[in-house]
Amino acid sequence: NKKKMTIRVWLKRDSGQYWPSIYHTLSSPCSCMSYHHDSRRIFIGQDNGAVVEFLISEDFNKMKHVKTYPAHQNRVSDMVFSMESEWVVSTGHDKSVSWMCTQSGSMLGRHYFNSWASCLQYDHETQHAFIGDFSGQITLLKLEKQTYSTITTLKGHEGALWWDPVQRLLFSGASDHSIIMWDIGGRKGRTLLLQGHHERVQALRYLQFTRQLVSCSADGGIAVWNMDTQREEAPQWLDSDSCQKCEQPFFWNIKQMWDTKTLGLRQHHCRKCGKAVCGKCSSKRSTFPIMGFEFPVRVCDACFDTIKEEDRTPLATFHEGKHNIAHMDMDPSRGLMVTCGSDRIVKVNNTPLIPDQSCM
Repeated sequence: NKKKMTIRVWLKRDSGQYWPSIYHTLSSPCSCMSYHHDSRRIFIGQDNGAVVEFLISEDFNKMKHVKTYPAHQNRVSDMVFSMESEWVVSTGHDKSVSWMCTQSGSMLGRHYFNSWASCLQYDHETQHAFIGDFSGQITLLKLEKQTYSTITTLKGHEGALWWDPVQRLLFSGASDHSIIMWDIGGRKGRTLLLQGHHERVQALRYLQFTRQLVSCSADGGIAVWNMDTQREEAPQWLDSDSCQKCEQPFFWNIKQMWDTKTLGLRQHHCRKCGKAVCGKCSSKRSTFPIMGFEFPVRVCDACFDTIKEEDRTPLATFHEGKHNIAHMDMDPSRGLMVTCGSDRIVKVNNTPLIPDQSCM
């Protein structure tokens, strides 16, 4: 499809409408993009593994090819250009992350994973890279010229990442519809769970000024999370061979079933206390936003009785993007959000709530 093999520049006219200014045809379909506003340099990742750099003129009416980087052996999945280090860092479906010098065009280093590398965040000051892969693991690397070191790995998500270098918070989202906030800077290993989407989380952006997290899912859902509030960690689920409320055996507990001459029950978990409970002892459902549960979830009867009505006050708002969102970016200084859909429509929103203009 030739339409997927072009890069286009759209300009906003006096009428308020967006119109195509220039375009450039590439040799392979485009898979990701990184644009540096101040230098007007744009980097395009392609399905063939190459990264192509262009320079856009001041009037945005010309596009000059600068370099082609042999970054990967397969599709480029994500990419970041760092003006500070003059590096382009990219991940690919060849299960690797690579970093290349934009001055010489040479490869500086590469690290391989056991699964496709799917998403990337980069700290320009410390040269730390966060890479999510399809196994659900997030790897933190310290990148250097010609070398690197592995700092740590997190069991997280494979779909979307966002790093806030000021508060040192890492957000991850994935196909299980949830978001995890990792407090990297707190050094306490604190993680917060956020559940408010019905489909795969595709994109995340943290707004430092308002302390809000914006997340988008594949079904077009847009959530705005209030992170400037006290939140609690969701408990780890406990293991047990019997209900931790009524002590009835679960169905794999053959000995207790035989001794008590009772049928085994199915195991569930209370989302508030984490205890293993049977269905009879966890018949209630409730939201509990302070733990990130914006939708009703299973809680044991004892915990349900402790949840007050004010505890159910939402800490997030939910909106409809009106198309299946594949990518999202934001310009907080201008109050703009751009979403790209699988319907090949680009929507420019004045706020995360109110659609403004669309480009086909």
